[in-house]
Amino acid sequence: MVNSVQLDTAKEVIDAAEQRAEEIDNPMVIAVANSEGNLVAQHRMDGAWLASIDISRNKAYTAAALDMPTHELADPTRPGESLYGLQNTNQGRMVIFGGGYPLMRDGDVVGAIGVSGGAVEQDMDVAESGVDRFEENSP
Repeated sequence: MVNSVQLDTAKEVIDAAEQRAEEIDNPMVIAVANSEGNLVAQHRMDGAWLASIDISRNKAYTAAALDMPTHELADPTRPGESLYGLQNTNQGRMVIFGGGYPLMRDGDVVGAIGVSGGAVEQDMDVAESGVDRFEENSP
Protein backbone atom coordinates (compact mmCIF):
# COMPACT_ATOMS: atom_id res chain seq x y z
CA MET A 1 0.00 0.00 0.00
CA VAL A 2 1.29 3.46 -0.95
CA ASN A 3 1.50 6.04 1.81
CA SER A 4 -0.49 9.14 1.01
CA VAL A 5 0.53 12.71 1.71
CA GLN A 6 -0.45 13.75 5.22
CA LEU A 7 -2.07 17.02 6.30
CA ASP A 8 1.13 18.53 7.74
CA THR A 9 2.95 17.90 4.47
CA ALA A 10 0.00 19.25 2.46
CA LYS A 11 0.15 22.47 4.50
CA GLU A 12 3.87 22.86 3.76
CA VAL A 13 3.27 22.33 0.04
CA ILE A 14 0.46 24.89 0.09
CA ASP A 15 2.60 27.39 2.00
CA ALA A 16 5.38 27.16 -0.58
CA ALA A 17 2.94 27.57 -3.45
CA GLU A 18 1.22 30.50 -1.77
CA GLN A 19 4.56 32.21 -1.21
CA ARG A 20 5.30 31.95 -4.94
CA ALA A 21 1.82 33.24 -5.83
CA GLU A 22 2.49 36.27 -3.60
CA GLU A 23 5.86 36.82 -5.31
CA ILE A 24 4.18 37.01 -8.71
CA ASP A 25 1.29 39.04 -7.24
CA ASN A 26 -1.43 36.63 -8.35
CA PRO A 27 -3.96 35.23 -5.86
CA MET A 28 -4.46 31.50 -6.35
CA VAL A 29 -6.39 28.55 -5.03
CA ILE A 30 -4.08 25.69 -4.10
CA ALA A 31 -5.30 22.15 -3.48
CA VAL A 32 -3.43 19.05 -2.32
CA ALA A 33 -4.96 15.62 -2.80
CA ASN A 34 -3.94 12.18 -1.58
CA SER A 35 -2.80 9.34 -3.85
CA GLU A 36 -6.41 8.56 -4.74
CA GLY A 37 -7.18 12.14 -5.73
CA ASN A 38 -9.22 12.94 -2.62
CA LEU A 39 -8.75 16.37 -1.09
CA VAL A 40 -6.35 16.65 1.86
CA ALA A 41 -6.17 20.45 2.07
CA GLN A 42 -7.14 23.49 0.03
CA HIS A 43 -6.42 27.19 0.43
CA ARG A 44 -8.02 30.13 -1.36
CA MET A 45 -5.95 33.28 -1.20
CA ASP A 46 -7.78 36.58 -0.75
CA GLY A 47 -8.96 37.77 -4.15
CA ALA A 48 -8.62 34.41 -5.91
CA TRP A 49 -11.36 33.52 -8.38
CA LEU A 50 -14.28 31.49 -7.07
CA ALA A 51 -14.11 29.21 -10.12
CA SER A 52 -10.55 28.28 -9.17
CA ILE A 53 -11.79 26.31 -6.16
CA ASP A 54 -13.12 23.47 -8.33
CA ILE A 55 -10.46 23.84 -10.99
CA SER A 56 -7.54 23.49 -8.55
CA ARG A 57 -9.17 20.53 -6.87
CA ASN A 58 -9.79 18.86 -10.23
CA LYS A 59 -6.23 19.50 -11.37
CA ALA A 60 -4.97 17.68 -8.27
CA TYR A 61 -7.46 14.88 -8.88
CA THR A 62 -6.36 14.50 -12.50
CA ALA A 63 -2.65 14.47 -11.64
CA ALA A 64 -3.21 11.80 -8.98
CA ALA A 65 -5.62 9.72 -11.05
CA LEU A 66 -3.37 9.60 -14.12
CA ASP A 67 0.05 9.80 -12.40
CA MET A 68 1.11 12.71 -14.60
CA PRO A 69 1.19 16.48 -14.81
CA THR A 70 -1.98 17.89 -16.32
CA HIS A 71 -0.15 19.92 -18.97
CA GLU A 72 1.00 16.65 -20.55
CA LEU A 73 -2.63 15.97 -21.49
CA ALA A 74 -3.00 18.95 -23.84
CA ASP A 75 -1.69 17.26 -26.99
CA PRO A 76 -3.15 13.73 -26.59
CA THR A 77 -6.64 15.17 -25.97
CA ARG A 78 -6.82 17.21 -29.19
CA PRO A 79 -9.47 16.14 -31.73
CA GLY A 80 -8.35 13.01 -33.54
CA GLU A 81 -5.80 12.04 -30.88
CA SER A 82 -5.97 8.97 -28.65
CA LEU A 83 -7.35 10.69 -25.53
CA TYR A 84 -9.77 13.04 -27.25
CA GLY A 85 -12.74 13.64 -24.96
CA LEU A 86 -10.91 12.72 -21.75
CA GLN A 87 -12.02 15.98 -20.13
CA ASN A 88 -15.62 14.77 -20.40
CA THR A 89 -15.02 11.68 -18.26
CA ASN A 90 -15.05 11.22 -14.48
CA GLN A 91 -18.04 13.55 -14.06
CA GLY A 92 -16.07 16.30 -15.82
CA ARG A 93 -13.26 16.25 -13.26
CA MET A 94 -10.42 15.67 -15.73
CA VAL A 95 -8.40 18.82 -16.48
CA ILE A 96 -6.28 18.86 -19.62
CA PHE A 97 -4.25 22.04 -19.11
CA GLY A 98 -1.38 22.91 -16.78
CA GLY A 99 -1.34 23.44 -13.04
CA GLY A 100 -1.65 19.90 -11.67
CA TYR A 101 1.31 17.72 -10.66
CA PRO A 102 1.65 14.38 -8.92
CA LEU A 103 3.71 14.26 -5.72
CA MET A 104 6.07 11.30 -5.97
CA ARG A 105 7.95 9.32 -3.35
CA ASP A 106 10.12 6.33 -4.28
CA GLY A 107 8.49 6.17 -7.70
CA ASP A 108 4.93 6.10 -6.35
CA VAL A 109 2.31 8.81 -6.42
CA VAL A 110 1.54 9.77 -2.82
CA GLY A 111 -0.50 12.85 -3.63
CA ALA A 112 -0.94 15.72 -6.04
CA ILE A 113 -1.10 19.49 -6.15
CA GLY A 114 -3.49 21.56 -8.23
CA VAL A 115 -3.27 25.33 -8.65
CA SER A 116 -5.66 27.70 -10.38
CA GLY A 117 -6.10 31.44 -10.54
CA GLY A 118 -3.83 32.80 -13.25
CA ALA A 119 -2.67 32.06 -16.74
CA VAL A 120 -1.73 28.41 -17.22
CA GLU A 121 1.98 29.28 -17.06
CA GLN A 122 1.43 31.06 -13.73
CA ASP A 123 -0.54 28.12 -12.35
CA MET A 124 2.28 25.78 -13.35
CA ASP A 125 4.94 28.04 -11.83
CA VAL A 126 3.12 28.23 -8.50
CA ALA A 127 2.39 24.49 -8.45
CA GLU A 128 6.05 23.71 -9.21
CA SER A 129 7.03 25.66 -6.08
CA GLY A 130 4.82 23.31 -4.07
CA VAL A 131 6.33 20.26 -5.77
CA ASP A 132 9.83 21.58 -5.05
CA ARG A 133 9.01 21.97 -1.34
CA PHE A 134 7.57 18.45 -1.24
CA GLU A 135 10.71 17.01 -2.85
CA GLU A 136 12.99 18.95 -0.48
CA ASN A 137 11.22 17.45 2.51
CA SER A 138 10.82 13.89 1.23
CA PRO A 139 12.95 11.26 2.93
